[in-house]
Amino acid sequence: MENIPLISIFKKLSEPQKLALKKMHIFSIKDLLYHFPSRYGDTQKAVAIATLTSGANATIFGKISKLKINKTFKSRVAIATATITDDTGSIKSIWFNQPYIAKMFTEGGLVKISGPVSERKEELSFLNPQIESVSKIPDIAGESLFGVDGEGHSLYPVYQESKGITSNWIYHAITKIFSTDDFKNIVDPIPEETLQKYNLPSIKTAFIWIHSPKKETDALAARKRFAFEEVFFIQLRNQVERAKQKKEKSFVIKKTKEEIEEFTSRFPFDFTKSQNRAVSEILKDFSHTYPMSRLLEGDVGSGKTAVAATVAYGAVMTNPKGENYGFLQVAYMAPTEILAKQHFESFIKYFSHLPISIGLITGSGCRKFPSKVNPEGWTNISRPQFLKWVESGEISIVIGTHALIQKTVKFKNLALVIIDEQHRFGTEARQKLMRKESRIPHLLSMTATPIPRTLALTIYGDLDLSLIEEMPSGRKKTITEIVLPSGRENVYEKIRKLVNEGRQAYVICPKIEASDPNKTNTINAKSVKDEAIRLKKYIFPEFNIGLMHGKMTPTEKDKAMLDFEEGKINILVATSVIEVGVNVPNATSIIIEGAERFGLSQLHQLRGRVARSTEQSYCYVFTESTNEKTTERLKALESAKNGFELSELDLKMRGAGELYVGKQWGLSDLAMEAIKNIKMVEFARTEAKEIVASDHTLKKHSSLLEILSKQKEVHFE
Repeated sequence: MENIPLISIFKKLSEPQKLALKKMHIFSIKDLLYHFPSRYGDTQKAVAIATLTSGANATIFGKISKLKINKTFKSRVAIATATITDDTGSIKSIWFNQPYIAKMFTEGGLVKISGPVSERKEELSFLNPQIESVSKIPDIAGESLFGVDGEGHSLYPVYQESKGITSNWIYHAITKIFSTDDFKNIVDPIPEETLQKYNLPSIKTAFIWIHSPKKETDALAARKRFAFEEVFFIQLRNQVERAKQKKEKSFVIKKTKEEIEEFTSRFPFDFTKSQNRAVSEILKDFSHTYPMSRLLEGDVGSGKTAVAATVAYGAVMTNPKGENYGFLQVAYMAPTEILAKQHFESFIKYFSHLPISIGLITGSGCRKFPSKVNPEGWTNISRPQFLKWVESGEISIVIGTHALIQKTVKFKNLALVIIDEQHRFGTEARQKLMRKESRIPHLLSMTATPIPRTLALTIYGDLDLSLIEEMPSGRKKTITEIVLPSGRENVYEKIRKLVNEGRQAYVICPKIEASDPNKTNTINAKSVKDEAIRLKKYIFPEFNIGLMHGKMTPTEKDKAMLDFEEGKINILVATSVIEVGVNVPNATSIIIEGAERFGLSQLHQLRGRVARSTEQSYCYVFTESTNEKTTERLKALESAKNGFELSELDLKMRGAGELYVGKQWGLSDLAMEAIKNIKMVEFARTEAKEIVASDHTLKKHSSLLEILSKQKEVHFE
C-alpha cells in the first residue's frame, strides 16, 4: 500500500480536503493508516440527552432523524444537520464541510454521537461530533455500554484535524480502507517469528485495533506493536551500518600510555577518571583495521575538547603506513564560526610545542599556525594556498565549519574526523566528510546535549558510546535559584553587584521579537530585542547591553561575541543560540526568562555557559508559571547531579515529544513515547542484532531489505 494514492479510493475529495491532507502530510493510503488517533473517547461515559450542558464533551446514543444538507449563504460551506432523540429528549447535530454525513445514515437509524456541546440562542447542539451506527442502544444506567454483548466499541478514536478534514472524516475514511482488497492483502514487514517472540499483533490486526479498538488493551497492544516496528527498523538500519563499517579499511593508530600522558601533562588541569576512560576507549578503537564510530557525551565544560585534542595527538603524531615521515591528518568540524575559532585557539595552545601545522577554514577565510612571520602566532592565508597545503599533508589538523565538506577541500591522509555537536549536522554532511578518502577515517562525534539512554541506544545505535560524567576538579557547582515575579528586583541587585565587581552576565529570552498582540495563538513571552531595551532603560542604565540572536549574520554574531569576550559588553541578552560553544569564563551569572518554555536539558546547557571558571557561578531561572507540575520540574535543576539525570527526568515528567530537539530526530510521537520503555528498545536492538549477525546483507530477509531501502534515515539536524 506504499504508493496507492488516496484519490484511488476517495474520488470526490474537495480542494479544501486536498489542502488539509497535504498539510497533514497524508498523500497515500499508507499515510492515512499511519495517521494514528491522538487519543480515545470512552462510550462508557455516555449520558442522557436531558443531562447535557453547554461546554461539555459528551457521548450520547439515540435515533437519528431530519437529515438535511444546506449551504451557508455567504461562504457556501456545506452543512449537514440531523436530530438525535433518546427517551429523555432531542438535540440537534451540525457538521460543517461534511455533506456525506447525511448520505451515510438513514432516517430512524441508531447512532452514537460524541463531541462538544454548544449553546446558541438558548438551544444546545453538537458541533462536528463523531458519529457511527450501532445496532443497539445500551442501558445508560448499566455498568458497561459496549463489550458485554460484542456490539459496537467501548472506545472511539479522536484524530488530529486540519481545516477541511475532521476527525470524523478520518475515522470513516480508514473504515472504508479496511474493506478494500489492498488492505486484506497487506504484507507484514516484521517477521512472523519476531511477532510471536514478543507477543505482538499482526499488522492488519494492529491497524484495526489502533483505529477501532473494542477495549483499551487492544489499543495499547496496537500502539506497542507500531512503536516496536519503528524502533526495530531504526535499530536494523544501525546494525546493517555497523556491519558495513567493520568491512571497511581505516588507519591503524597506536600510541603508548606514556606518550599520551606526556602530552596531557602539559594541560593546566588533571584529567578526570571519565576523561581518561574515554581516551582509552578511543585509542583501543584506533588499533583496529576498521574505522571507529564513537559518540562522546558530556556536560558543557566537562572537558570533551581536551579528550578530542588528546586523541587527535595520537593521529597526527603517527606516520602514514609505509612512510617514516609526515603525519596523518585530523578534520575537526564545528557548527559555528565562533566555535571553530575557539577550537583553533585552543588547539594552538595544546600543540604549539609540536612540529605540526594547524589550519582554520570558515566562510570568512583561512588561517594557519604557525606563521613564518610570527612562529608563535597564526596568519591569514589565501584559500588556494590553504587548500594546497591541506592536500599535500602539510597542515595536519584542519578545523572548520561546513566549509570543510566542500569538494575543493582534499586531504592526503585523513585519519580522524571529529564532529562537535553532531546532531547539528545532517547525516549527509557527516558522510561527505567521511568519504573524502579511499580509506575511511575514524569518526568521533561529540555532544553536550544530554540524551536519555534509551534515546541514545535508538538514534545513535550505529555509534559506540563514551560518557564523561564528572566535571574537572576546582569547578564550583552553579548556584541555581527558581525565581517568581516577586523576586525579580532582588536578582537584578545581585547581578548589579557582580557586574560592578568586574563580572559579566547573560539574560536569555525565548523569542527574538515581540508577538503581534492582534494575532491569535501568539506566545506571550519575552523577546530579546524588547528586553535589551527595557534592561538598558529601566534596570541597568549604567552598563553596556549587547544582543545575540539567530537572525543576526555570522559577522554580526562574531562581533557581538568578540565584544563580550573582550569585556566591552557587560550583559549579553540572547536567545538559546548561545547554548553551544560560547566560552567566556568571566561571565558568571545567567538569567533565563520564561524558563517553563525550555526543556530541562536545554536549561542545563544554558546554565553551563556560566560554569566555565573556578569562580562561583549563578543561574536565576525566571518563571511566570505557578503551575505545581511546572514548579516541580524546574526544581529538579537545583538537585540533579548532571545533565544525564535531567534528561531522564525530562523524558519522564515532560514527555518524549517535548524533549529538547526531540522532534528533530525524525521519530514519530509514538516511537518517542516508546523510548520511555527501556525493555522495548533493548528487545528491538537485540532482535536487529541477531538478524544482522546471521545475515548481514539481509539477503535472506528481502522484505526487510526492501523496507530499509525505502525508509528515510533518522535525522540528526
